[in-house]
Amino acid sequence: MEVKNIGNPPHPLPGFKPIGTMGDLRDYVVSGGEELGGMKQAESTVFFHITHSNLQAKFMEIRLDLHMTIASVKEKIRNHTGTAVQHMDLVLKDQSNKPLVELNDDTKMLGFYSPQNGYYIHVIDNDPHSLSKKGGLDDVSQVKKYTMSDEEYDKRENTYKKYKEKMRETDPTWTLQKEIAKRNGQPIPETINDPEFQKNEAEAIAVGKRCQVYPGDRRGEVMYVGKVEGLPLGYWVGVKYDEPVGKNDGSVRGQRYFECDMKYGAFIRPSNVTVGDFPPEDDELLLGDGDEM
Repeated sequence: MEVKNIGNPPHPLPGFKPIGTMGDLRDYVVSGGEELGGMKQAESTVFFHITHSNLQAKFMEIRLDLHMTIASVKEKIRNHTGTAVQHMDLVLKDQSNKPLVELNDDTKMLGFYSPQNGYYIHVIDNDPHSLSKKGGLDDVSQVKKYTMSDEEYDKRENTYKKYKEKMRETDPTWTLQKEIAKRNGQPIPETINDPEFQKNEAEAIAVGKRCQVYPGDRRGEVMYVGKVEGLPLGYWVGVKYDEPVGKNDGSVRGQRYFECDMKYGAFIRPSNVTVGDFPPEDDELLLGDGDEM
């Protein structure tokens, strides 16, 4: 990219002045100024937008001090973009993104170029081996993934697979969920081995009945009673809630059991479902003395 140098500015930005004495330093540190983007802006501070030749992302309102050398500016930009200083060319642009001048003298202070709030600093990454080249850091599909065959994995020690096999030698019902609960001092989840689990409770619940679900006292309508492929053994009650407080749309792993909108459906153990006169809460609030017969 070729940029014409528009020449040295005749006068630096008014806020730019050398720090010569301790008094000057104190005034600089405690100086007030306008606010930009909700941040207090010192008189010698300018906000820039940083763009990069290899990156789609823009870094907005980066605060830089006019007393910084271009070398220091490059170091700060490196922290944002990852481009090494020695492979970085900087171009100063105005608020309309029009190129003004190359910042190619590392010894000059930023204020020498009289930048203003909203100016752009464009970073040209000239590293031929840059990781960000050709969208390498924007397009994750270009990142080479590490893969391992099952044979290689089986040869490794201290893997989760071998740990699980070891634990199930002494406890065939061992699961990671049970192990976490045990270590945290929580009740160990019950392992259901009975395909008829809670059958009696399920027989007392009929499709079409209004219901209330514990915990949370959530209300809805019974849409399904029976076993559900893909869930633990035993009986389940499919409920269509009045509000979007559920977990699904009436289907489990592609198998549909009833129709409802997403987040309105759920499958609950029969022991947590109570059927009865549970009207929608909005309707209940509207009932007056003459509405209940």
